[in-house]
Amino acid sequence: MEALPKKTTMLIRKKHYGPSCKLFFRKDPLKIVRARGQYMYDEVDNKYLDCINNVAHVGHCHPDVVSAGAQQMATLNTNSRFLHDNLVMLAKKLVGTFPDELSVCYFTNSGSEANDLAIRLARKYTGHRDVIVLDRAYHGHVSSTIDISPYKWHDDSEKPEWVHVAPSPDVYRGIHRDMTSTEAGQCYADEVQNVIERAQKNQRQIGMFIGESLQSCGGQIMLPTGYLRQVYKHVRDAGGVCVADEVQTGFGRVGSHFWAFQLQGEDVVPDIVTIGKPMGNGHPVSAVITTQKIASAFAASGVEYFNTFGGNPVSCAIGLAVMGVIEKEHLQENANNVGGHLKRALLRLAETHHIIGDVRGVGLFLGIELVKDRKTKQPATAEAQHIIARMKEQYILLSADGPYRNVLKMKPPLVFTAEDADHFLEVLDQILGEIPETSNHVIQDSMDHTIITPNILGQKRTAVQQDVHQLRSCDDSSSSSETNGGGGPSEPKKIKK
Repeated sequence: MEALPKKTTMLIRKKHYGPSCKLFFRKDPLKIVRARGQYMYDEVDNKYLDCINNVAHVGHCHPDVVSAGAQQMATLNTNSRFLHDNLVMLAKKLVGTFPDELSVCYFTNSGSEANDLAIRLARKYTGHRDVIVLDRAYHGHVSSTIDISPYKWHDDSEKPEWVHVAPSPDVYRGIHRDMTSTEAGQCYADEVQNVIERAQKNQRQIGMFIGESLQSCGGQIMLPTGYLRQVYKHVRDAGGVCVADEVQTGFGRVGSHFWAFQLQGEDVVPDIVTIGKPMGNGHPVSAVITTQKIASAFAASGVEYFNTFGGNPVSCAIGLAVMGVIEKEHLQENANNVGGHLKRALLRLAETHHIIGDVRGVGLFLGIELVKDRKTKQPATAEAQHIIARMKEQYILLSADGPYRNVLKMKPPLVFTAEDADHFLEVLDQILGEIPETSNHVIQDSMDHTIITPNILGQKRTAVQQDVHQLRSCDDSSSSSETNGGGGPSEPKKIKK
């Protein structure tokens, strides 16, 4: 399956592909040539357990999805200006998973496009331009969504005047912590109300609030109890609409519910929902779901919404196949069961390894926050990157994110099994055991370059030269940081299953 030698591929990429498009493991990047289920294979057929690919939702190259796309592509692909059954069947199936109020679909090609359209819908409906976002949020790579993605800003100077930032509702490390989830929900919702009041004092009018139903790039953040219920009320009272970004969290990943916003209660209903990544299992398809009132206001503006590829028959066939597999293979239930097993086991690991400061999440959306000291919560950034590099040596793909890049993220395909979870846990346990309780041997000369010296590992091997050039991006399949796995031994020690 390899058309070119790996070195040639690297040289051509370096010469002809944009330098701002980064690789995982820069010193020794992986060349992946095929994948199936929860496994990816490199050019020499090494098999890697994929713990990060939330795009391959029902498993890499699922035969039902591949077949649906191939058959439709061999029959017809055109745009949505022609009637086609696939479009209406997918729209009907999607809205059937939402509360009754959310009954109108628009099809797009990516989460970025979906969130861009959500901005347009909100502004046409409310007549207001301003947007409230959460700190650490990521909503896409096009200009309009970069403007509402603090995760992507270098500093506040990049914030447009029409964007207002509320604190991330982080109950572990945020400004409101050491209280009950309900109390934290109230405090963080009050912060949004404060943002609204400050904006109004400056003669600004709020058009929308947008929030990821669970923050991913921000560090796998679970929203505290009652948060969205109160925030949505504050925003609507101010004349705005509420947008739930489900691009990374939807389609059953959280296990107990099909959509993550539903974790906040049956009465919590957004005005607009954006979906993407898992919807096509690797094929570019996304959507916006909204109310009849908002859709009618958008249509009344007189500007036609046409997307050349949005809603094409091939994309819709694939979307239908993905939803069919989720149902047929009970993948939402699997996410609930395997995710619960994994979280309970991680909590047990935390009893032994004090570097684990917090284990959070639900279903197969989990975060493991690493700290040097549980009292001070000093981020263990270098250690996190060392763990990722060592996991790669053991053929497990893992990533980290959060503002300090110290949160290990688990967002595997939903076909991830209990056996996969146990293997992951065994390897993680042993690698965590390589790291002493003290961080005296960790040298960190910048946020982008760390070295863990050999005596941490207790092995006769060269230091793991991390050269960690962290990506602040959720654009790719893993939504994670770049990590260098190079600099280790030519024959790394393998941990047995």
